[in-house]
Amino acid sequence: MKVKKQHRKKKFLHKLNRKRMHKKQCSTGDIQCKVLKDAWDHKKSSLRNLKEMGLAHDPNKIIKIPNFKQDQLKVVKKIVNVSESEEEEEEEVQQIVPKKEVIEKLEKEARLPRERRFMLPKNQVEFITYLLDKYGHDYKAMTRDKKNYYQETWKQLRAKIKTFMGIPKQYGQYLKERGLLDKELDEEELKKQAKALIMDDDD
Repeated sequence: MKVKKQHRKKKFLHKLNRKRMHKKQCSTGDIQCKVLKDAWDHKKSSLRNLKEMGLAHDPNKIIKIPNFKQDQLKVVKKIVNVSESEEEEEEEVQQIVPKKEVIEKLEKEARLPRERRFMLPKNQVEFITYLLDKYGHDYKAMTRDKKNYYQETWKQLRAKIKTFMGIPKQYGQYLKERGLLDKELDEEELKKQAKALIMDDDD
């Protein structure tokens, strides 16, 4: 006797837009980089676009892992057919004409100084401010504190405090709360103050 298969009744879901879902799944997303977006030609493939810009589509093909056997074969082929290999290389160079301005713009953007967005977590800031309020800059006394649960050494604690002092937003707020600042200072001035304090702490 055959077992009768039970088929689940198919339901049409009116709330779903299948066309939109398919487009979302197929799309690779928008190009975030403005330089690439301006130079991008939508009629060409991504491989061709990147080649023309002088960028690598697959880094594994550009920066290959050296293979002794393949290197030796190339040397032998060059010795056997010197003229043919030279012609092929010339053809390859002539085919690809990179958009040099794209690389120049990208390099220029890469050289620009970046805004530091690093921030310490809230619990770390609370611990550091507690230590600074209680002990000032006596790092060896901090190691004996009951809140030093992880038994950090004085050098580790000093490093933590230095990083905290190097973040103008958090350190500036701490100074304002404690009334150590008479007027509002810029980030650059706060950095200078932090550096001066760090220089004083160095042994």
